[in-house]
Amino acid sequence: MSAAPADPSIPPSSPSIASVSSVPRVHSEATAGEARQALRAPQPVRTPPGLPVLAEVVRSGFVEGHHRGSLVVLAADGSVEWALGDVDTPVFPRSSNKPMQAAGVLRAGLDLTGERLALAAASHSGETFHLDLVRKMLDEHGLSAELLQCPPDLPLDPVEAETYLAAGGVRDRVTMNCSGKHTAMLAVCAQRGWPLESYLDPGHPLQQLIHTVVEEAAGEPVAAVGTDGCGAPLMALTLTGLARAFRSFVAAAPGSAERRVADAMRAHPEYVAGTRRPDTWLMREVPGVLSKMGAEAVQAVALPDGRAFAFKIDDGGGRALGPVLARTLARVGLDAPVVSRIGRAPLMGGSAEVGEIRATF
Repeated sequence: MSAAPADPSIPPSSPSIASVSSVPRVHSEATAGEARQALRAPQPVRTPPGLPVLAEVVRSGFVEGHHRGSLVVLAADGSVEWALGDVDTPVFPRSSNKPMQAAGVLRAGLDLTGERLALAAASHSGETFHLDLVRKMLDEHGLSAELLQCPPDLPLDPVEAETYLAAGGVRDRVTMNCSGKHTAMLAVCAQRGWPLESYLDPGHPLQQLIHTVVEEAAGEPVAAVGTDGCGAPLMALTLTGLARAFRSFVAAAPGSAERRVADAMRAHPEYVAGTRRPDTWLMREVPGVLSKMGAEAVQAVALPDGRAFAFKIDDGGGRALGPVLARTLARVGLDAPVVSRIGRAPLMGGSAEVGEIRATF
């Protein structure tokens, strides 16, 4: 595998894959040792086509898989500092769009602050404090959980899901990780007298306002509108536009809807994600950072100095998020213990660690 260049403006070459045809066939016991030796030796290589490999899966010293993707890093002035892959073709940011959706709710007139505003921008883990606040917010606005149109689900965090099931819990709309966002959307619709039953329709006044917020933040038109896993409209952006949007939230004027969302998320990161989640760790341990992951392996981050980045793992492999996020943080010069914690992605063989997923750039 070629080493990453010292100049970050020059994208590193894609890691290579050993050619299967280069491994000698074993015809007898006499040649078996030679074959094993050949497997351990450097092999002839070929460059994989398409997007660059951002992470590789290494088990017992053997590279058994790759995660390709695209990544863009913006300088403090908002220009593209360096990029890998295709950062100008639109993608669905999934839950990385949630800060913009929360800003739309504020612009529509709902006065949310603190933990409530952070939860409106959350993909929460389904911990008890998340569920308690969702139910409290519903009560505060005279709403019932039956009005939520996110699908019933188990807690997003596997540990929480096991605890919830052991206690006799079943899939529920409140437990679904987007329930805070949906509660905020319902609340502002009730306040404005907008239809509740169609609050997820792309033509609904709230969704039209959110569409405008997304385009303004990203500095580009929405390329497509789809339906997210929670049922809400989903606006497609380029990765460059997504990074630009996060940068704009951190740089926004104090008191603006965008800055209020960024400040609430950074002040209450455990409500944005959960106690065992990288977004929480990063925002808690590095003051001023804004971070939000999305399904299908999307991540967007803004730094307090005006820099920002966004990436997507093309195959949606969420297991590569941590290593790629940690490597990007290191490449932009963030030196903090949390970076190593985020980047740790061991592979198990029985009860022992036998490998890792590691970034390649």
